[in-house]
Order: sequence, then C-alpha cells, then structure tokens
Amino acid sequence: MRIDKFLKVSRIIKRRTVANEACSQGRVLINGKVAKPSTEIKVGDIIEIQFGEHIRRFEVLSISEHVAKGEASKMYREL
Repeated sequence: MRIDKFLKVSRIIKRRTVANEACSQGRVLINGKVAKPSTEIKVGDIIEIQFGEHIRRFEVLSISEHVAKGEASKMYREL
C-alpha cells in the first residue's frame, strides 16, 4: 500500500491530499529514508512524521484497504 493512502486509512492524517503534501515536502520518513507519496510500505516499517517542531514515530502493525474508524488505531503502534 502507498504511504499516503496508509496515513489516510489509518487516520494518522485525516485527508489523503494532506498526507500527499507532507510526503512531497520531505516531512515523512520510512525506516530513516525520505518517502515519496507513492512509496510502498509493509508490516514492520517505522514511519516518522514531522508536525512542526514535533516528530512522531509509528510502527506499521497491519495493512488493510478499508478499516472501520474504531479499528484504525490497530494498524499502527506509536513509538
């Protein structure tokens, strides 16, 4: 699954366009490397997102195309 879609489906970022822009601006890293919006992710990857001064880190636990709102937080673990 693409990183921009994962961020939207998992509800880490609310809209895919915002996730796409964050990736394009170099604010998203996957396993320490800058991620383009089309970068594929897999279970076990570490995602780092820079929100202003703060950096949040997540580990991918599962990947699914469609997830209910209550189940979205089970797709990742915040580090």
